[in-house]
Amino acid sequence: MKKVFFHYADKKIRINKTKDIKSVVSKIFEIEKVSFTRIDYIFCSDKYLLQLNKKLLKHNYYTDVISFTLNETKTPVIGEIYMSVDRIKDNSKKYRVLFKQELLRVLFHGTLHLCGYSDTTKKDRKLMRVMENKYLSLYENLIAVSRETIMN
Repeated sequence: MKKVFFHYADKKIRINKTKDIKSVVSKIFEIEKVSFTRIDYIFCSDKYLLQLNKKLLKHNYYTDVISFTLNETKTPVIGEIYMSVDRIKDNSKKYRVLFKQELLRVLFHGTLHLCGYSDTTKKDRKLMRVMENKYLSLYENLIAVSRETIMN
């Protein structure tokens, strides 16, 4: 059974519509033709994620998301996605978007990494942004359909 979980390391945030978010995450894997067993999203602070970044990736800088694939090659994905709530808040202000939109973008960005997407080159980053927008639209359409169903 495919499962998506939300955890809180050292930052607690309120996430609305978790069922819809989890549904889109499952849909991303389905559309990308990548099977998965379990995905854990861990919300944390800048400090927490910086320590992971230094220790595990040897990078000494803040980031909004780090994805780890924990499964063996050619088996369904088991992954952990660490997301800095501090970075997401700062980026939502910087890019003048709602916190929830930036949170979803980062969440889907991490998911896309587990599906095999990279963002190391300019071309990769451009494709990643296109895919993030695609799945943000999918999420918005799902919410619109849910609202319509409730109203009818």
